[in-house]
Amino acid sequence: VGFWDPAGFTSDGDAYEFRRRRVVEIKHGRVSMLACIGYIVPEFFKWPGYLSVNNGIKFADIPNGLSALKVVPALGWAQYVGFCFQMELFAAYQDDKEEPGKLSSRLVVGTTDVKTVFNQYYFGTYGIPNGPKQTDPEIRKKKLAAELANGRLAMVAIIGMFFQDGLTGSAWGDWA
Repeated sequence: VGFWDPAGFTSDGDAYEFRRRRVVEIKHGRVSMLACIGYIVPEFFKWPGYLSVNNGIKFADIPNGLSALKVVPALGWAQYVGFCFQMELFAAYQDDKEEPGKLSSRLVVGTTDVKTVFNQYYFGTYGIPNGPKQTDPEIRKKKLAAELANGRLAMVAIIGMFFQDGLTGSAWGDWA
């Protein structure tokens, strides 16, 4: 993927802003890729058992797409938001000293980063904590370019799924 900036966001030459935008682009691309998978998989697979035993809601009772927003209990959404918050701040942290997309862990007490044996890991290949790293620079460059391209496509795809689902009630449309 070559450099492409039709809106001229980087015309001022600010290296900090370019890096920040690249970090955000990688993060949004990764989240969008997961969101696309999360939209597609429930069409074919649902977990067995209960989402909420107290409310009697089974995983099979949850509709696909945007209509799930009305069915999942508020506490379930609170758990989801809490998980995202924890990942953003602690488990999948983008350190300013690392290249964009290279995530690590951190533990914060007050305003101080605390380094311990349990929270000093980096995500290796395929997001495996302390997993093997890609050492060949050419292969690494090619894979990072593929991740950027796939992330950009996923960002467009998930927005398209949201719009189609909002308009028709199904992300896939009625092909009959």
